[in-house]
Amino acid sequence: MTEQGGTGDGPEGRTRREGPLKRLYHWVLGWAERPGGPWALAGIATAESFFFPIPPDVLLIPLCLGQPKRAFRFAALCTAGSVAGGLVGYLLGSALYDTIGTRIIELYGYGEQYEALGRAYSDNLVLTLGTAGFTPIPYKVFTIAAGAFSVPLGAFVLISAVSRAGRFFLVATLIRLFGEPIRDFIEKYFNVLTIALVLAVAGGFLLVRVFFH
Repeated sequence: MTEQGGTGDGPEGRTRREGPLKRLYHWVLGWAERPGGPWALAGIATAESFFFPIPPDVLLIPLCLGQPKRAFRFAALCTAGSVAGGLVGYLLGSALYDTIGTRIIELYGYGEQYEALGRAYSDNLVLTLGTAGFTPIPYKVFTIAAGAFSVPLGAFVLISAVSRAGRFFLVATLIRLFGEPIRDFIEKYFNVLTIALVLAVAGGFLLVRVFFH
């Protein structure tokens, strides 16, 4: 796909639709080379939690690779921003769903997932929120749904913080341990890693229920 004005590999209409998103992706990536990169990371993590389409991992990975000794700091900034943005998403769901929240859900085409999350929150709040950082469903859908379905705010903040930290510190830890060679592995197999982590988390919750109930 060409960056500006080209027809790309696919149909012209498809190229036009993908063009702005690809440019936005490169804009996010470009912050890795700028002095304000860490603060941009926090801002992007915040925005992604309630409306922004590009995940903060896009910037987190090159920042960690460029300064491995600060990888955990970047992961912490990313986590703090994501949780703060999650609170905005929660507000959009609880107080402004009919005017703003629903528009965001419809924009990304996650109406069915939104309804499913409502049932999932009712069935197992801890497991649903605890694995929110590791599923293909954008985190913004979880945050807006949490507010709309009246998930307790304290539980939302606590569990979201653990979940998001788990995702971002996993990336930071892999880069801190293995450096540049792990980059391709993360980009190709991160979904496999997160699925394994989700299964481990789910197994832990099941064990807790078996032994304490």
